Amino acid sequence: MFWNIDRIMKLIIGIIIATAVILLINYLKDALLPFFAACFIAYMLQPLVELNRKWTHEKGRTFSSLLTPLEVIVIIGGIIYIFLPSVINELEMLGNILHDVETGKKPLSPEFSTFLHTLQQYCNPMELKETLAQFHINTILTKGTTLLGESLSIIIQFLGWTMTLIYIIFILIDYPQISRGFKLIVPQKYRDGAVSVVHDVQQSMNHYFHGQGFVALCAMLGYCVGFSIIGLPLAIPMGILVGVLYMIPYFQYITIIAIAVICAIYSLGGTETFLVLFGKSLLIYVIVQPICDYIITPHIMGKVMGLNPAMILLSLSVWGSLMGIIGMIIALPATSLIMSYYEKYISNPRKSIS
Repeated sequence: MFWNIDRIMKLIIGIIIATAVILLINYLKDALLPFFAACFIAYMLQPLVELNRKWTHEKGRTFSSLLTPLEVIVIIGGIIYIFLPSVINELEMLGNILHDVETGKKPLSPEFSTFLHTLQQYCNPMELKETLAQFHINTILTKGTTLLGESLSIIIQFLGWTMTLIYIIFILIDYPQISRGFKLIVPQKYRDGAVSVVHDVQQSMNHYFHGQGFVALCAMLGYCVGFSIIGLPLAIPMGILVGVLYMIPYFQYITIIAIAVICAIYSLGGTETFLVLFGKSLLIYVIVQPICDYIITPHIMGKVMGLNPAMILLSLSVWGSLMGIIGMIIALPATSLIMSYYEKYISNPRKSIS
């Protein structure tokens, strides 16, 4: 293989086209965000659609595609309905502790003065409690029309979520046709190679998301149970947050900051000291994290994502800068695939040919 004018021109034209596409997507990102979010969610829901098709013995996909988002909405709504009242009560308790300290009912040590001022300015539990209370089912039923009438932005957000849901349903219904349609976009001359790459990408993505999703679910359950056992306020929301962030490696440790804030506020009430409660919270990390990292993850994920920590952090930074939160989610499978192709076709091309 050698470089000539024709190859160089094709490379330059390809770079120009790719740059133009990236700039166009960046310019239209606000309009395209619901569609891209719907594509990602539909991709994640695809296995559930297939499972519903088996259960319902449906030959087509319409009913299962309508049933799947409904099931997810019911599950999420049920979780919110069950745990939201306790979350609101715990936020109210933390807010009352801060109020008592502010009004002088409870003594405040000097080292907590700066912390309390910062917390009240940027993260007031009472404001969070009032915000979450708006989503309680009774409030929505009794004041829903008033809330919609108060702010046009709420209506716009509702329409945005509705549009995303419509996108998800139509993408799920036509998922096989859409997958085949992407193949037809590629010229016939390059179709076989492109289809091979797309197949490898799909296999890598499926292995990562399905495996990492199961690991994240195990982590979520472990942290919810652990935080509840030690009596940490907001145990369930924090456990869910840790599980969600587990989809992006190392991001689950960000929650330690929030845990420290919760422990500090709770300790102001005098029920338990900060060091004891925070120490027990860290103990949950010490117990659950190794179980997920060294027992569950190797068993589920294998060694497909065998990237060292430095490469993981670099890939998260690069893909996150390019595509935001979705880029950070796909960073590991995409980077692993790129490195695999580099090793196969560039670093050691003779091995791939043989």
